Amino acid sequence: MIKAIIVLVLAFVLPLAAQAVLYAMQDRHVHWRQADWSSAALAPDPSKVSAAVVQVYAARAYRWRGIFGVHSWIAFKEEGAADYVRYDVMGWGRALRESIGPPDGRWAGNTPQILFEARGPGAAEMIPRIRRAVANYPHAENGSYVLWPGPNSNTFIATIARQVPELEVSLPSLAVGKDYAPGWVSLMKMPSGTGWQLSFAGYGGAGFAAVEGLELHAFGQTLGIDILRPALKLPGLGRLGMARSQVMP
Repeated sequence: MIKAIIVLVLAFVLPLAAQAVLYAMQDRHVHWRQADWSSAALAPDPSKVSAAVVQVYAARAYRWRGIFGVHSWIAFKEEGAADYVRYDVMGWGRALRESIGPPDGRWAGNTPQILFEARGPGAAEMIPRIRRAVANYPHAENGSYVLWPGPNSNTFIATIARQVPELEVSLPSLAVGKDYAPGWVSLMKMPSGTGWQLSFAGYGGAGFAAVEGLELHAFGQTLGIDILRPALKLPGLGRLGMARSQVMP
């Protein structure tokens, strides 16, 4: 029993230590005012794509926070719209922000990845429900943001996804806050809506779902295995294996 506990602790700690070493070897000390927030050219150009589009993004967090976590957000455009609407939750000022930058903007120099994308009629049907879920997000005002264990940007995306079943998004293992719940013990849907999880206020827990696979949660980090698209999900290092971005036609 003790050996099993030691192995489990090392499975959480060693990947984080490896990521910390990688961070120390890179130059990530640019001040946020001088950081690159430009488009990563991942969002379809509205002048060329008239169809409705919904995308969910995540990028490594700013500076040392990127060892442990990612920042995630959602962006969409209506059919025929000339621009996107983007929603983020941030740690200063009003927590919920609208269109603070390009839909696919780099986060303090870190290139985002697409976690979910839908285009066409399916995306158009989602957008009104996404708008309602955003309007009803309970942690939107000043002082609502908590870096750990949440609510934060990843709590926001997980909350929106749970209310819009078509957003079968698998948030990264570094998405600190995705498992946050206001009660000390909560049984709730996984963000993808394809399974269930037990959460101890975001400090720990476990879950199983068709999209996410099997996950163990501890102190905001995730250790897991994706069964349908074989991959390990490790603290700090993220996903090792097949890509998991969900794309709907």
